[in-house]
Amino acid sequence: MNRADKQVQIDELTAKFGDAQAAFLADYRGLDVEKITALRSQLREKETEFKVVKNTLARIAAKATGNEVLVKHLQGPSALALVYGDPAAAAKVLVEFAKKEDALEVLGGVLSGNYLDIATLERLAMLPSKEVMQATLLGTMNAVPGGLVNVLSAVTRSAVQVLNAIKEQKEQQA
Repeated sequence: MNRADKQVQIDELTAKFGDAQAAFLADYRGLDVEKITALRSQLREKETEFKVVKNTLARIAAKATGNEVLVKHLQGPSALALVYGDPAAAAKVLVEFAKKEDALEVLGGVLSGNYLDIATLERLAMLPSKEVMQATLLGTMNAVPGGLVNVLSAVTRSAVQVLNAIKEQKEQQA
């Protein structure tokens, strides 16, 4: 590969790193083409690109985009999962696939410039999807005003009941 081709690949990888929400690193040795294709397909559904990379070029691109924490982990045959959507959903696909296929080893990743070891990546994979978290937050936010309305209406209802009891008492006395 000549220098111009390398520079084109570095530029392409730098742009992809810049656009990605997260990047996960995996050792794919031992996976056949059929399994890699299946993994790519599952990841594509989660807005993630699974790409086999040349380590020297990936190191340059990682440094250029503020993902230096990945540099020391780019050793041996490496594949990058570049996440453009929900990082938790992509992590879930990778971790579950690695559990089924011993040949795939998830090595870690980077999220918002912070390195994620495999334990942290597995915890990320256990998080609910972004949509579920948003729905939970929205439900919580809607519950607060509803509770306030119930409390305020209970005060008014109690006052009306007291006034009604006084009225009935006076009617009985008269």
